[in-house]
Amino acid sequence: MCVGIPMQVLSVNGIAARATDGEDEALIDLTLTGPLAPGTWVLTHLGAAREVLEAGEAVKIAAAVRALKSIMAGGGIGDAFADLEARAPALPPHLETARAAGKTTA
Repeated sequence: MCVGIPMQVLSVNGIAARATDGEDEALIDLTLTGPLAPGTWVLTHLGAAREVLEAGEAVKIAAAVRALKSIMAGGGIGDAFADLEARAPALPPHLETARAAGKTTA
């Protein structure tokens, strides 16, 4: 399984940045995102920033990652997925359109 880690940019030097996930600091590659300002949240994978995140989204992803770490260590998930528990499951828009049009397969 591949897991992206949200990190906040601390400083930038060309196409590289120092960033933190709140616990650890890392040097990350900004080639895919371009130059970013300190304070910007990014989703990282294998040492590279893959996309820019809104702060609220970064907080949700970080909570989910912490929950996965807790489960792997034998703990519980806490309230990491509370935003998902409070809503009904939903199909992606293109599948909901097909379902509503009666285009289903058996």
